[in-house]
Amino acid sequence: MPMRLHFTPDDLLASRFAISPLWETQEAVRTLRRPDRHGYHPRWLRRIEATGQPFDLAPIWLLMPHRGHSPDWLGPPPIGPAASFAEEIAAVRAADPDAARAEMVTALGHTPGAADTALGRALLADPARAVRDVADLLERAWQVLVEPDWPRLRALLEADVAHHSRRLADIGLGALLGELDRRMVWADTTLTVAFHGEHERQLDGRGLVLMPSVFSWPDVIGGHDPPWQPTLVYPVRGIGGLWSGDPAAPEQGRAALARLLGANRAAVLAALDESASTTALAQRLGLAPSSVSAHLIALRDAGLLTARRYGHRVLYERTPLGMALLSGGE
Repeated sequence: MPMRLHFTPDDLLASRFAISPLWETQEAVRTLRRPDRHGYHPRWLRRIEATGQPFDLAPIWLLMPHRGHSPDWLGPPPIGPAASFAEEIAAVRAADPDAARAEMVTALGHTPGAADTALGRALLADPARAVRDVADLLERAWQVLVEPDWPRLRALLEADVAHHSRRLADIGLGALLGELDRRMVWADTTLTVAFHGEHERQLDGRGLVLMPSVFSWPDVIGGHDPPWQPTLVYPVRGIGGLWSGDPAAPEQGRAALARLLGANRAAVLAALDESASTTALAQRLGLAPSSVSAHLIALRDAGLLTARRYGHRVLYERTPLGMALLSGGE
């Protein structure tokens, strides 16, 4: 069922891009419990496993139903386009305990029995302490899960914003919204997003925060009720090459891949560090567009790539299987 966001002219002017280290931290925590996301981050997961995860994330996980509402105070919209984690966690610590408790009741209600567990009862019994404890856990999660990789993550997120900002200048916000992800459709001042649950929301001049995310990939997530600014989180571009330099696959692995797929087909797969069109890949690799097109179709049919339309172009990107094959299991 869809989510529909209704824009006024003021909303088009008030909308903005943002990057949030707090959001990436929250979603990194969620990703640890989401096996369907693990294929996008194998090297990151191995790094986390090596740390021994020396802290208990259960209080945060309990507030993160697989389907349903997570508390907005747990990951509010970023204060500015490039807010620091310190600034964002300060906003979490400042959450009103009564409002936080009401949101925790809603979140726990989306997981049957969660409110009746010892942990659920403790969170609700002392919401002020719950806010402090959860904020402490998020800060620890930032330090262990995200901060060591933040320069790499931030570079990818900033490249996404720069790319879409240039596109915004070319076609305007309404048309851009329809291009951010195949699940988004823009028509008649309304953005419709294929979503779990049906939502109708008038933006009423507040605009929309557009936030690329690494750890939310490949989900589109919408949320934040008043007083927060409405936010739409979408999958970042270029995730296929995010971990490939950490380190690059060994030469023998690349050679084995070429023997398996053929040299040109393996080169096409390796060139997709970020999504690209047939024409762009042909120019990059010095191959005929018809040859590249045939390789892309074969790789897509084998489940190694996905294709999506972006304006008048079709862009290809690696699937988790394609990423794992390219990495050689490293």
